[in-house]
Amino acid sequence: MSKKQKIIVVLGPTASGKSDLGVLLALRLNSGQAKKIFNIKGAEIISADSRQVYRGLDIGTGKITKREMKAISHHLLDVASPKKQFSVTQYQKLGKQAISKIIKKGKIPIIVGGTGLYIDSLIYDYPLPNVKPNPKLRKELEKLSTEQLFTRLQKRDSRRAANIDSHNRPRLIRALEILSEGPIPSYESVLKKESPYDVIKIGIKKDPEELKLLIKKRLEKRLRQGLVGEVENLLKKKLVSHKRLEELGLEYRYVSRHLRGEMTKKEMVEALKKEIYKYAKRQMTWFKRDKEIRWI
Repeated sequence: MSKKQKIIVVLGPTASGKSDLGVLLALRLNSGQAKKIFNIKGAEIISADSRQVYRGLDIGTGKITKREMKAISHHLLDVASPKKQFSVTQYQKLGKQAISKIIKKGKIPIIVGGTGLYIDSLIYDYPLPNVKPNPKLRKELEKLSTEQLFTRLQKRDSRRAANIDSHNRPRLIRALEILSEGPIPSYESVLKKESPYDVIKIGIKKDPEELKLLIKKRLEKRLRQGLVGEVENLLKKKLVSHKRLEELGLEYRYVSRHLRGEMTKKEMVEALKKEIYKYAKRQMTWFKRDKEIRWI
């Protein structure tokens, strides 16, 4: 029986410090002593973030900078245009290619991120449904409000609903389109499957009040770094529309609403703090079902 390839996963809620820990682990594994002890040539990082795949979405997604990477190779950043939706199927394909490349170099892949579905699509033989677009169904679903779409998804698949952006119409419609073809494997059944890798999962857990403070500080930092300007620049370059910004996650959605005059800057900040914390709680709901995670 062949020995399984080791893979390290660093996961946790937004703002918990996953990127820093991932780089720290990679630096340790790249040291001469670690290379000798573990008989490896180092480590490289694969990002598991559903928005950091997009080019130009830097400040709002908290994308790691070249300086913060500390010369550690990072994969699955800036691989897609923000104009088009990037699917988990596309991510899985590119992610598995990255894992293969890293292993061929004799290094250990470190998957770092907070998008549970993306992580699982890489470490398990996760059967992603190959469902073709259904124009007739899409036409019917387009007549529903975003809230109605989300409610329908909750009734059909509460697990998927817990891990989806409830304001992202294209993703909601696609999820319902896939479910129209029949039930998909449950998350619990996926977790029971044996991974083709020897996976070490490290989870960062924060006290609720500490996490709220971290989210607040990080949001304030992003605003100082020029989050609003980043969105204005994306619009100016016609890389996104206001409609597309609604689909690109919380920071972009609320900055767009502020720029359209629907809310003041103060209202935007307060809404973001509240919604980002709700998102972090949903992330933890997903991760808590996995008993293999070693929490720190």
